[in-house]
Amino acid sequence: MSETRGILAYGAHVPYWRLDRAEIGTFLGVSVGRGYRAVASFDEDAVTMGVAAARSALAVSGVGAPNAIWFSTVAPPYLDKTNASVIHAALRLDVSVPALDFSGAQRSAVGALRTALEGGGSTLVVAADIRAGRPGGTEDGGGGDAAAAVLVGTPDDGPLLAEYLGGATATAEFTDRWRTPGDVHSRTWEDRFGEQAYAPLGRMAWSDALATTDLAAEDVDVAVVTGLHTRAVRKVGSGLSVAVADDRTSDVGNSGAAHPALLLADVLDAAEPGMVVALVVLADGCEVLLFRTTAELPNRRPARSVATQVAGRADVPYARHLSWRGTIGVEPPNRPEPSRPSASAALRRTDWKHGFVGSTDRASGITHLPSSRVGIGGGEVDDMDPAPMAETMGTVVTFTVDHLAYSPSPPLVFAVVDFDGGGRIAIELTDVDPAEVATGDRVEMTFRRIFTADGLHNYFWKGRPVRS
Repeated sequence: MSETRGILAYGAHVPYWRLDRAEIGTFLGVSVGRGYRAVASFDEDAVTMGVAAARSALAVSGVGAPNAIWFSTVAPPYLDKTNASVIHAALRLDVSVPALDFSGAQRSAVGALRTALEGGGSTLVVAADIRAGRPGGTEDGGGGDAAAAVLVGTPDDGPLLAEYLGGATATAEFTDRWRTPGDVHSRTWEDRFGEQAYAPLGRMAWSDALATTDLAAEDVDVAVVTGLHTRAVRKVGSGLSVAVADDRTSDVGNSGAAHPALLLADVLDAAEPGMVVALVVLADGCEVLLFRTTAELPNRRPARSVATQVAGRADVPYARHLSWRGTIGVEPPNRPEPSRPSASAALRRTDWKHGFVGSTDRASGITHLPSSRVGIGGGEVDDMDPAPMAETMGTVVTFTVDHLAYSPSPPLVFAVVDFDGGGRIAIELTDVDPAEVATGDRVEMTFRRIFTADGLHNYFWKGRPVRS
């Protein structure tokens, strides 16, 4: 490479909800193993989780806006529309910043990361997945929902917290995992086949990566080894002759396209400066990426580590998890379902709808949510300054638990929130136990899917309790 490139920032999102795998066994009368899997809430999808991870990465001090944003998932909310553009809007990036999708397979995510590391400019690579399978299957119990984001660039873009040393790739065509158009769930060949196919590819890519970077195995401090075939991952990991990081399958599950970046973030959360970290991904071949952490790492970690998010959780019953994924239907409140959101109205108010930008009256200093052209105290028309509120915390003034209003997962918790520094809004709360909401609760904003009607997703912001 002609210039030094590496990681400028990173962030991760692990949903608040967890499913105890024992619940699956009790519900279905089958054995699915022990531990927990992360469960995206009913109002989360790959895009909203991607926004959460991206916000975490870009919140690092000294990191500017990326020159491009690339989004990868195997579970896109839209199949014939750019999903990355929604993340772009939620992050309030300039219209000149391209937003592109890298989709179709787990390898697409690590491929996007590799391309960014070997390309030019600063690129925000976001990966997210919701792993849903047939009840009782390996996807259902062994999968997990999560997102991660990695900002890649050069020292000209900001201090590197990990330098990219190089890597290697091995590609082969074999059908171990597939989903054809129209299929809801992916299908897999038996694990033994994956082990036979991946093991030699992993050895080849590992050897080539060490040779390319002039490193020996003993120079590597820790390796992240991941893929969707458990036996193949164990086989390849045991043959590296280096320490292998926890793959988080016992408390998060395998999050598919997001898992390589999620595990890399987890390692970086605890790594010391000067450590060599290897990322080994088994997906339609093998990708190996090698990094060396810098003295900047301890000062540039995200506010919430992966371990912190894993520890902060609440359990969700298996039946509710199935209803959130649409596997079983539940009777909705006896109210009309929402109409399709207006694309033209969303375009006109995208700063508000996606960016959560209000307006502050220059004369009175009053913040209006949503934005307004005229202040509530009168005054001049359009005498307003933009008021971005997505990063501002607030306090619950009053609330209601509504069992009659439409919600994909009733009851709906609605609150009036006063924001720090001014501004008030009536807004839905999420990731809450209705019995535990109280006046005075502190909330932060999170980007979520309000509902889906006629194939169109209606995204907006909700309040979420501030937790340590």
